[in-house]
Amino acid sequence: MKISNEHISKILREIAVYLEMQNVPFKPRAYEKTAIAVADLSEDLHALYEKGGIKAIEEIEGVGVSIAEKIEEIIKTGYLKYYDQLKKKTPVDVSSLMSVEGLGPKKIKKLYQELKITNVEELERSARAGKIRSLEGFGEKTEENILKSLEFLRQAGGRFILGYIMPDIRKIESDLKKLKEVKKIIVAGSVRRRKETIGDVDILIVSSKPAPVMDFFVNMPNVARVVTHGSTKSAVKLKNGLDVDVCVVAEKSYGAALNYFTGSKYHNIALREIAIKYGFNLNEYGLFKGKKTITGKTEEEIYKKLGLDYIEPEMRENEGEIELSSEHKLPKLIGYNDLQGDLQIQTNWTDGSNTIEEYAEVAIKKGLKYIVITDHTKRLAMTGGLDEKKLLKQIAEIGKINEKLSAKGYKFKILAGSEVDILKDGTLDLKDEALKKLDVCGTAIHSYFNLPKEEQTKRIIRAMENPHVDIIFHPTGRIINRRPAYEVDIDEIIKAAKRTNTVLEIDAFPDRLDLKDDYIRKCVFAGVKLAIDSDAHLVSHMDFLEFGIAQARRGWATKDDIINTRPVEAMLKLLKK
Repeated sequence: MKISNEHISKILREIAVYLEMQNVPFKPRAYEKTAIAVADLSEDLHALYEKGGIKAIEEIEGVGVSIAEKIEEIIKTGYLKYYDQLKKKTPVDVSSLMSVEGLGPKKIKKLYQELKITNVEELERSARAGKIRSLEGFGEKTEENILKSLEFLRQAGGRFILGYIMPDIRKIESDLKKLKEVKKIIVAGSVRRRKETIGDVDILIVSSKPAPVMDFFVNMPNVARVVTHGSTKSAVKLKNGLDVDVCVVAEKSYGAALNYFTGSKYHNIALREIAIKYGFNLNEYGLFKGKKTITGKTEEEIYKKLGLDYIEPEMRENEGEIELSSEHKLPKLIGYNDLQGDLQIQTNWTDGSNTIEEYAEVAIKKGLKYIVITDHTKRLAMTGGLDEKKLLKQIAEIGKINEKLSAKGYKFKILAGSEVDILKDGTLDLKDEALKKLDVCGTAIHSYFNLPKEEQTKRIIRAMENPHVDIIFHPTGRIINRRPAYEVDIDEIIKAAKRTNTVLEIDAFPDRLDLKDDYIRKCVFAGVKLAIDSDAHLVSHMDFLEFGIAQARRGWATKDDIINTRPVEAMLKLLKK
């Protein structure tokens, strides 16, 4: 049986948690890093193993001999004895319990030992019965937060984070595109609109011979269940739980079908209402006047016939884009190749997996002109956060690497930065003397998420008022499908950002995408500058910049709104320094 990279990564992550429960030193981090590396692999692990055996696995970033042997066992047998032994020792549903905000390995272990809680259902029953508050290290507030988190998870259930599921979607699209019967193919729906999370996938195909396409689609190796298998429409559920539909349409209706299946629902309703005013009828087959076809082949033609400029898919939410289109006032959205730098990167100086130099090499290959190294600071001891002394050492190291790159002829700059921790009162965990020496000073909240709204807002504004603070990283602290944003007055935050000339970040990491789109739009209207950053902890995470750009486009941001679309010197001039 072929085990997916995703499943192998899950096993490795759970091993890390089990080992942490047992207070095993060092090993949990090694398994966690390998899990991330496996999840980010572009090549199938089975194929990699078939080509190069265990040596090929050992060449994966951070994989040692022992973990490579365990991955080999999974590939060859479909299971791992070591993993089964750990589960037997503490038989808890690690994945579901770890998704509950505030629960880490130690607390999960305590819940199992004291209350025999093994899954989220038992957790909820115990919390509602008031049994958790009496445990050492928990309390009434923790119990309350557990119930809030469980409710949040329930509301988010069944949706997939786009950035994490996108490789699977692109693989399906690529495999179908190779079929000689496929003339055109595009992924529509919420994927095309680049929503943060998706419920399913709609794929449109133009083909004069749809039968072989449908046969191939329903027999793909990652299909768990065929829902329908028709002559022009088929639907499947993948092994990862994702529902995928394929529809073959006539070329003359391709634009109308693409518009219809892209959505959003309310954008489409508004378009149909405009069509009626013109005496037309708009549906998935075309734009009609009576029985006569007006157009349908391209989306551009449909918008034009309705008196509108073409509206980019990311804007199609009926939030005012149609009115702007009719007045020829649509913003020119930032393009997917417009970024020149990445302003948030964690290295192996703290909780990242790669060296500063490795990040620079990858950034150069990606066509970027600069990066900012922003390792965590001392209050985040669990990440090995840097104190003032270590930060100065890192700044010196960055200088040496810049000299080396310059000697090789690269016109590329590594900037010294930091992700400084914002303390409960809004002060920072590093002294101003150290912050002065940074090229870019970023700050973020990593604790006290449940402060009252007014207090949390004042806390962030106080950090922005520090003359050395350039950027607020992931300003609302949300983690999609896991943790809601902390309560802040976003309008006051935006006003303070404008007043203090502080940049707000669009964190591109798929489960953050923080700021969210409507907050980005508020920033754009207020004239507050934004940055799009990968928040990379591994070199492959720099690919996530694409999703940050998509989020910016959903917030109607232009190239001018984003500071890191500029060359390095021009970008630095926009900061407080």
